[in-house]
Amino acid sequence: MTAAGTAPAPPSPPSSPTKKGSRWIEEWDPENETFWNEKGEKIARRNLLFSVLSEHIGFSIWTMWSVLVLFMGPEYGLTPADKFFLVSMATLVGSVVRVPYTFAVALFGGRNWTIVSASLLLVPTVAAFLVMEPGTSYTTFLVCAMLAGVGGGNFASSMTNINAFFPLRKKGWALGLNAGGGNIGVPVAQLVGLAVIGASGGPRVLLGIYIPFIVVAAVLGALYMDNLATMKNDTGAAKDAVREGHTWIMSFLYIGTFGSFIGYSFAFGLVLQTQFGRTPLQAAYVTFIGPLLGSLIRPVGGWLADRYGGAKITLWNYVAMSAATAVIIAASMNESLPLFTVAFIALFVLTGLGNGSTYKMIPGIFQAKALAKGLTGEEAAAYGRRLSGASMGLIGAVGALGGLGINLAFRQSFLTAGSGTGAFVAFLAFYAVCFVVTWAVYLRRPAGRITAASSASEAKPQLSYAEV
Repeated sequence: MTAAGTAPAPPSPPSSPTKKGSRWIEEWDPENETFWNEKGEKIARRNLLFSVLSEHIGFSIWTMWSVLVLFMGPEYGLTPADKFFLVSMATLVGSVVRVPYTFAVALFGGRNWTIVSASLLLVPTVAAFLVMEPGTSYTTFLVCAMLAGVGGGNFASSMTNINAFFPLRKKGWALGLNAGGGNIGVPVAQLVGLAVIGASGGPRVLLGIYIPFIVVAAVLGALYMDNLATMKNDTGAAKDAVREGHTWIMSFLYIGTFGSFIGYSFAFGLVLQTQFGRTPLQAAYVTFIGPLLGSLIRPVGGWLADRYGGAKITLWNYVAMSAATAVIIAASMNESLPLFTVAFIALFVLTGLGNGSTYKMIPGIFQAKALAKGLTGEEAAAYGRRLSGASMGLIGAVGALGGLGINLAFRQSFLTAGSGTGAFVAFLAFYAVCFVVTWAVYLRRPAGRITAASSASEAKPQLSYAEV
């Protein structure tokens, strides 16, 4: 299987013509505890490590424009609305490409696609490096921002790939760690931007720093990752997932958590500059804190969901998000920068916690649905794996669109009222709706209702997500 000489057990049969090469693992059974303890865990953790690295760089490039716009002073001729639209387009493309990226893993292999997706990050980075100067047309900047959206797709392919490597009992932790490590790419890019601004460097310096790291991520993926031949794209499962109501309900809830995280990550610095008159350096000093804490706590959200049930954690997380947003509104209306900043950072932390808990809900929901249909044993497990895996890419893509909505809401709020207060009022109302939906669909207990609590208690260790 790998150059390290470690081979999965039992011995692999001859490779099929389409799966040739030492980097293909022909048999993979993480639910088998003997296999997992002897060989599987080591392989899975190694792939997780380098998947996180690639996804981390992807997030950095995707959100790079949230830092670049801080460099773009009056000499660039851009209004605050123009800047919000730039970051909105990066968010939009990053959301849309998550769907094809999800299926690319099974089509090309997790290792192979990591190499490709990491290498593609050179396109927006080099393009922005070449044109980043006053006098460049707004259309050119817009195209470069849209190209940066390919970094958002890395999340979907990385999560799909790592999902297949781990057993169900470890997925909350593994997916949370994978996503959290990727999300940290946001504050790291902002920290690097802070260092560059502090050293009186320009935006080209920031872009130039990332070019070699992109190459390193691609090379390490090629050297140390593996493809799973057992992963297959199931177009029928994708169609079933689209028709399944729970896919769209979870997409809606993920808009509230991850959509908020990525949207605020793009907008925080611009809001501080536009509403509170912060300089680029002053804004950069604090913008990284919220995304950093939100990224670090995401695995905790997954762990809490593993332990107590995803819906319960998600429900109360929306209560806390609503409270933090209410404080932000009060701070915004009273022009209190310290209170605004503290409450905004707290909101970031809560979005990260909710990211972990909502994503962990997905397999439990479809397993509970399988049991409600009268399926048992491996038949129920196969149903749950198939639909939960197929729905993940779509949920991740739709959820990320929340970031687009947040930046467009800020743009409109500043255009019409000169502050972000109106946008925050809209966000507060949305979180209240998310609370109601979570309770009504997954925690209310009328007869026959599938609940997250029952899914958590009925899920068996041998279950896993669909291999898509």
